[in-house]
Amino acid sequence: MTEQPELENLDGDAGHAVEGSGHRDADELRDPSPRTDGYAPLRAYAAIGDGRTIALVADDGCIDWFPTPDLDSPPAFASILDARHGGCLELAPTRPYRLRRQYIVGTNVLATTYVTDTGTVRVTDSLNTGVAGRLPWSELARRVEGLEGTVALTWRVTPGTVLNTASPWVHDTVHGPVLRVDGVTHAVRLLGETTTVVTSQDVSGVLTTSPGSRHTVGVVATSGEPLFLPAPETVDAGIDRTVDNWRAWTQAFHYDGAWGKAVQRSALALKLLLHAPTGAMAAAGTTSLPESWAGGKNWDYRYAWIRDTAYAVDALVGFGLREETHAATSWIVRTLRENHARVFYELDGSLPDKHREALVPGWRGIGPVVNGNSADQQLQLGVYGDLLAVVRGYVDAGNLLDDETGRLLASLADEVCDVWRRPDAGMWELHDEQHFTTSKLGCWQALRCAVHLAELGQIPGVPDRWRAEADRIADWVHENCWDDERGTYVMAPGSTDLDTSIFLHALSGFDTGERMSSTIDVLRAELGDGPLLYRYSGMADEEGTFTACAFWGVAALATVGRKDEATEWMDELLEQANDVGIWSEMIDARTGEFLGNLPQALSHLALVRAALALAP
Repeated sequence: MTEQPELENLDGDAGHAVEGSGHRDADELRDPSPRTDGYAPLRAYAAIGDGRTIALVADDGCIDWFPTPDLDSPPAFASILDARHGGCLELAPTRPYRLRRQYIVGTNVLATTYVTDTGTVRVTDSLNTGVAGRLPWSELARRVEGLEGTVALTWRVTPGTVLNTASPWVHDTVHGPVLRVDGVTHAVRLLGETTTVVTSQDVSGVLTTSPGSRHTVGVVATSGEPLFLPAPETVDAGIDRTVDNWRAWTQAFHYDGAWGKAVQRSALALKLLLHAPTGAMAAAGTTSLPESWAGGKNWDYRYAWIRDTAYAVDALVGFGLREETHAATSWIVRTLRENHARVFYELDGSLPDKHREALVPGWRGIGPVVNGNSADQQLQLGVYGDLLAVVRGYVDAGNLLDDETGRLLASLADEVCDVWRRPDAGMWELHDEQHFTTSKLGCWQALRCAVHLAELGQIPGVPDRWRAEADRIADWVHENCWDDERGTYVMAPGSTDLDTSIFLHALSGFDTGERMSSTIDVLRAELGDGPLLYRYSGMADEEGTFTACAFWGVAALATVGRKDEATEWMDELLEQANDVGIWSEMIDARTGEFLGNLPQALSHLALVRAALALAP
């Protein structure tokens, strides 16, 4: 009998699907016939990755998203955005089945067990890593193990049109099936007895398991370079090596608080989004998944936001992870030297390309599908606070700055002393610039961090001006952004709108007292829907609840000393994850459906920050 891997069990910690979520129950008998509309619910996806890219595996065994070789590469497998022509990799039983899927403990390797009326089979999905880290090519491996009886499974590898920009070509060679599209070369590697049919459009087959049998369907890929062809046995063995590699990483992970399984799963999801070649944190693993059922709010999140990288460093330091902390911090300061402070960058640190739309329908026909993000030219003052907070966390963990970085940060602090008076687009990247409360507080945070770093001798200069200007910002916020009648901070002076990003400034230390405590209650009452929250006033009519906001609220509630209430809120929120602990950007509070791009770094980071805030 094939050895049973140690599988993750999130029950009692996180990972319960809510009723009406669109995620089918594991015990439901499923028909292997095609999807009704061609699209899986966003809740259905698990993520696997290798440090360069991510593949999304639906609970029906179809991989609907797999850009190669990098996350921001044009995707040859993108049926999540174009069911008909996007391209996918299918693998599932030919007969009705029940299933249960879990990550192998401490890894981003997914194991799915199918039970049919003729037998039981396990499929293990992995984006393989190498002996000394990431491989110089993409290597997707799908191992099929027979457990009981016999099970017939169909498999298919169908390249897509790269969002309607290229025509794929599939042909058989002496080395096996080869797929070419838009400069990317893919080869299919097969282990075990299977039928194989090669057409100009795809490669497919049927395999049958028996107790102890093993098959592997692998796909290796490179872009604009020769393709190394590992033996099928080597691709299969790579799964076990990848499991060992992930477990070596999680052994260095330290967290002893409550909700340990959910926290570790979020840390593993964040590791998927850390771009290993540079250290940048991708905001999410996808582009153009809608925030609204009405469409229009579709963005490309395969970029590195300074904000997300800052929060990641904060979390990584808390977990005792050294390499990622240094890589992310170094990426930020290196990128700043080459390009002035901006909202986000390409994963390699370069400036983003021009925003453009693709001529494909989008998930469930909800468009547009975009490459690029139009927010890259905005002024967002909160970036300064994020930048300085990254470096403060790095230094407070016992590390040193180089002279050039110190001078750069001192000059940024001087800049903040002037620029804080300007209106900006705010954290939510709005087109109507205003004097947003939390933008000013981002500048306050930047200056307080600069003072701290100067007092430690890490950056040059006399911090008197920075300290005085930070006090001036604090006074301005207290005088202009507090609604005494309602007992809450408002989104901007003179506005009645509320904004959940104020929670972040309980964590920054700006306000951990009665005003912040009262604000939390008002925001939960006016922006809440169950345990979830909308970003700011008016969004209930436009989009789903924003997952991170609720976790920020938990952290803020803990920070003002209301830990029992925060713990209860945290427990409620963790019930909203999907079955394997993956979080999207947004959740439709009425149905439980996921909305927005996923896995979403900000959502997982907010969960981690909430757990750390509640730690003893």
